[in-house]
Amino acid sequence: MPAHSSNRVPQQRGAAPKKDALLFRFRDRDTAFGVTRRTADTLAKRLGMSETQVLHVALAKMAQEQLPAYEQDDGSLSQKQLSAIKRIVPQGYMRVTKSLL
Repeated sequence: MPAHSSNRVPQQRGAAPKKDALLFRFRDRDTAFGVTRRTADTLAKRLGMSETQVLHVALAKMAQEQLPAYEQDDGSLSQKQLSAIKRIVPQGYMRVTKSLL
């Protein structure tokens, strides 16, 4: 055994600390809500990634599709806020049309 053996596993750049690790269990069969280890391995090989990277890409894509890109606002403007905007912004210079052509 070498004089300086270490039990530490080097982390990849950008990897979260070990305490933030997540246990991931593959499904026994592929479904709309999960995949088998074989499918993950096939994807990883096809994309030239590790299985972990495939999981991160899938989660990132789902986050982009499902989570809002901005914070929810406070709802509709009050009449007081609308009046203040109308005082500041010149009114009557634009016409609403159904078509620009």
